[in-house]
Amino acid sequence: MLGNNILKLRKQLGFSQEELSEKVNVTRQTISNWELNETQPNPEQLKLLSKALNVSVDDLIGNDIKNVVKEKIDSTEKNTKIIIRVLTVIGVLIFLLFAFEMIYQYTHRDNKVKSIELNCNLNDKNYIIDIKSNNYYKCVNCSKELSEEIENQYFDSSDLDTSARNIEFYFNENKGTCKEKKDY
Repeated sequence: MLGNNILKLRKQLGFSQEELSEKVNVTRQTISNWELNETQPNPEQLKLLSKALNVSVDDLIGNDIKNVVKEKIDSTEKNTKIIIRVLTVIGVLIFLLFAFEMIYQYTHRDNKVKSIELNCNLNDKNYIIDIKSNNYYKCVNCSKELSEEIENQYFDSSDLDTSARNIEFYFNENKGTCKEKKDY
């Protein structure tokens, strides 16, 4: 193959074997032997030949470097497309998981136990009233009677905000104070 390439390129450039041999510093017979594939040029001679014939060493010896590079580029593009598809699928899955979590949180938010704590004062006595949406009621420092009265008349676990307002109203009506405890 190398010999055929030397012959073809020499003829395209219009060089005789003698003219090419002078450019590469070898004999005309050496050029003939190369073209007949009887001998091969050494690496230094290959460099001189490629310069004289105005081609790369790869083109001269028939290394199809362009196809190798093209195959590498095609392979890289194919792998890049696969990676992009995988990343797209992962992105879509993450988005869907996030969306499902948001929907779940939204649809189940009413199932969470809500809680209100009230700090109340009546006749110089402090009371802490803790009410929750799971039907929990506790009045710290309350007498049994006061606790039962507030629970039975003012506490409704299905509507904590109204319950808190009603309990505050009870204490205010009896010349006391009652405020919702806020965590800041």
